[in-house]
Amino acid sequence: MSTAASTSSTEPASAEPSGAGERPDGAGARARFAAAVDRYAPALGAYAVVKATGLTVFMLLLSHTEDFLKKSVGRGGGAQPWDVLGTWDGIWYQRIAENGYDPKLVPLHGLGPLSTIQENSAAFFPLYPWLMRLVGAVTGLGPYGSGIVVSVVASFVAAAGIFAIAERMGGVRAGVIAAVIWGLFPGSGVEWAVYSDSLFVAISAWACYCVMTRRWVAAGLLAFAAGLNRPTAAALIAAVSVAALVALVRRTDGIARPLAAMLITPWGLLWYVAWVGYRMGDWGGYFKLQRGAWNRYFDWGASTSRTFLDVITGHWTFWQSNPVPDLIAVALLIALPGLLVLLLRTRPPLVLVVYTLLTLFTALSSNQIFSNISRYLLPAFPLFIGLAIALRRVRLPSLVGLLAVPSVAAGWYAGYALFELGIP
Repeated sequence: MSTAASTSSTEPASAEPSGAGERPDGAGARARFAAAVDRYAPALGAYAVVKATGLTVFMLLLSHTEDFLKKSVGRGGGAQPWDVLGTWDGIWYQRIAENGYDPKLVPLHGLGPLSTIQENSAAFFPLYPWLMRLVGAVTGLGPYGSGIVVSVVASFVAAAGIFAIAERMGGVRAGVIAAVIWGLFPGSGVEWAVYSDSLFVAISAWACYCVMTRRWVAAGLLAFAAGLNRPTAAALIAAVSVAALVALVRRTDGIARPLAAMLITPWGLLWYVAWVGYRMGDWGGYFKLQRGAWNRYFDWGASTSRTFLDVITGHWTFWQSNPVPDLIAVALLIALPGLLVLLLRTRPPLVLVVYTLLTLFTALSSNQIFSNISRYLLPAFPLFIGLAIALRRVRLPSLVGLLAVPSVAAGWYAGYALFELGIP
């Protein structure tokens, strides 16, 4: 394992354009833009193809069954197949974009031990709906359209960030493959839906890249922004802070910039949780809401282990049992150690190791809907990089053949199974 700021000998010369010969008339800026297009186009083009293929299959499956017509709006239903992309969490984000927040702890009675507090939008962090509102104000789109625009654009930014990191570690081909795997991974159906996942991965990938390229202040600001997007940003905050601390101790980048990154990173997350607590009149209000309304709480992985055993032994009596996505989650958990080994074999920078391990820990150590593990692990993008580097020596025709079936199947396992057979 290398340090956070170390670089790989496989880094392409184009990764850091020198800008030599730049003229004040802007020719240098145009040249850099053209170079960026040349650099990222293969990865983003391949990503677009696999995503469009999977989305088409998803829509065809919805049209075939028409089950979405029998479900309520917000719970996998709608008037048209594409309405499903704005259901579940998407409904909450649309409401926030339209109406803002009104944090409250409203007790519920008589609904059992799992529902003791009324659901409230304060459980959803604000950066994504803020951007939805901004896009709506600029384009005139409604909350649904704005959410889709933010997610799709963010997904390409995420794919570019994953490519940049993988390219730095294993070359251009590894970068393209990593971007494609990001579009095929179980749980990737939320990337082009009214969900905050693409935005979070975009921020996280570029924050890690900034650490790898020793842009400490930028990394700190991105980690700050991630803290306004999802509570699991704690993994990114810790990764950037640990990498900055190592650089500070070793004096590889002076004192000011790594120290600034460490001081900046946590405040987005802390501010939102504190604001919710203040508005609720209870400093632990956010966590009480998560537990009482959504049954989300830290349990050291007890529920994940118990449910895993229930699924593989055919006992479907646990909370929120969804057989098909539950089996997909089991398959992913079985593959997880191998993906982790492939990553660690590449001797990744410290920031990627800390981020990945903490992301896995937070995803698997909390009580949650088991079938959502595929989505909870989607931010663990370094796992895609280890696999991509392992696949980079496969000949192109064989590689296309290897990824063609998953490109089609993703419309089922990452789309239909997630939204219609489970609860994303």
